[in-house]
Amino acid sequence: MKIKFCGASSGVTGSCHLLTTENHKILLDCGQFQGGKSQEALNAEPFPFDPAEVECVILSHAHIDHCGRIPLLVKRGFRGKIYCTDATADLLDVMLKDSGYIHEKDAERQSRKALRAGKPPVEPLYTYNDAVEALQYVEPVLYNQLIELNENMKIVFNDAGHILGSAITELWITEDGKESKIVFSGDLGMIDRPILRDPTIIKKADYVIMETTYGNRNHPENSTSINQLLDIVLKTIKRGGNVVIPSFAVGRTQEIIFEFNRFYEEHPEYRDQLDKVKVYVDSPMATTATEVFRKNAQVFDEETKAYIMRGDNPLDFKNLKFTRTTAESQALNMDRSPKIIISASGMCEAGRIRHHLKHNLWDARSSVVFVGYQAEGTLGKLLVEGTKDITLFGEAVHVNAEIYNLEGFSGHADQNGLFAWISGFRKKPRQVFLVHGEEDSKKDFAKLISDKLGYDPVVVLENSEYELDMNTAEITHVEKLLEEGRKDDEIERLRTQLAKIHYQLENILYTTDLAVAPDISGDKLAKINNLVQELDKTTLVLGSAITEEDRSGEAAAEQVQTQEKR
Repeated sequence: MKIKFCGASSGVTGSCHLLTTENHKILLDCGQFQGGKSQEALNAEPFPFDPAEVECVILSHAHIDHCGRIPLLVKRGFRGKIYCTDATADLLDVMLKDSGYIHEKDAERQSRKALRAGKPPVEPLYTYNDAVEALQYVEPVLYNQLIELNENMKIVFNDAGHILGSAITELWITEDGKESKIVFSGDLGMIDRPILRDPTIIKKADYVIMETTYGNRNHPENSTSINQLLDIVLKTIKRGGNVVIPSFAVGRTQEIIFEFNRFYEEHPEYRDQLDKVKVYVDSPMATTATEVFRKNAQVFDEETKAYIMRGDNPLDFKNLKFTRTTAESQALNMDRSPKIIISASGMCEAGRIRHHLKHNLWDARSSVVFVGYQAEGTLGKLLVEGTKDITLFGEAVHVNAEIYNLEGFSGHADQNGLFAWISGFRKKPRQVFLVHGEEDSKKDFAKLISDKLGYDPVVVLENSEYELDMNTAEITHVEKLLEEGRKDDEIERLRTQLAKIHYQLENILYTTDLAVAPDISGDKLAKINNLVQELDKTTLVLGSAITEEDRSGEAAAEQVQTQEKR
């Protein structure tokens, strides 16, 4: 078996890793390179493999640096399935169509310049229609379901806690009668963050492919960042300025909405000041993504589920306004009353945020608050580092606004979080590959786990390929995918999850609980587990729908009866 690292090997974007066995080739992620022009240019380069030979794509989550070249992969010959969680599939529809549209518009703009210079027109990396074509190959599955990719490979998606639908992938591969388990972390989220569950701790792996975005630093406490944000808002509004928040459309935007909603509820003493301030989400994609969040309550953490079940919408509040049209966006910069503008993109490389920066960076009354990772070569990185003069749309802009960088809002696990996750393995993996981080971040994290855990990880510094020696790998029979030591935990998790399902499903609870006996086979346990995931999702979606539409008791009862019949 071979692992070829084709992206996110020398930085944090372009995630793409090829696994090759004697009979199969599968791809872990197929992301777009982001950052300066040199990084963007990598997207048009040929893939270091034949897309037509790839059997399937295993997608960790819907951020563009992990999924953004999938339409190009299809355009160049891929025709396999794209496996991801159901929530990721919902977001993927939004993200890829938007990305295709952006590539088309960028190509149109560059072509106009090229034609004036007597040069040929520029072809887009891919189009909106290419994205639509790619989406037909998406195969949504649920967390914790055991899925057979082929006769030699099986996967399970576990919650990564990074964004909605993000997954840690467990992958079992059989070759020459021997089986190895590979764990791909995807991007790991922070512990104890709102809306999403904590990253799943995996107990066993032969090989680990792990991200290290923040491998050499820790975030401030999230509560500290929340308090800082609110202090910035109150201070900025008092002096008559705007608060501009460049935010990733998926993940950070929804978390900020959640925190504003909670603050409005828990701090009535500020209501007089805040009631006059509108909070605008000025990003069509963020608006649509928020709607996707609302439809996927089954993957929320317990706190957020509790909000929903008691009739509150955690992603909405009185002063929140969503803008879709260009005219609505332009009107925000014509209106001089203090306001909060949350807009994409999070690194300020494209989108409406650049217009809001042009209208606010020069104004000493305003504040710009960064709430996510800023890659090298981006406008966001320059502003965070203190650049005082920039150019936007051909116009020089001097930076007078206050610039803040609240890393406590980051969706990535920091060094402590990464260390806690890799410390969860009960037995030392045969090898750990560190990817998705700047060189210093990977090297510092490698030293940390070497000193404290005795690991000798591979620091992946460029596109490279490694051959794994299956002959000395530990053998695991197919029926023992839920390995000893995890089986009892799995049974207990199923019992707990079953107990939370709505009381109208008591008859299913009773029969299934009887079936979960200590001597149950791995295959049967996996089948019951798949059923439980389906039931849990349907129940939460039902609860969310009832809350969202404020149905009468009679209508709600009718909905439950329909659910029972299913």
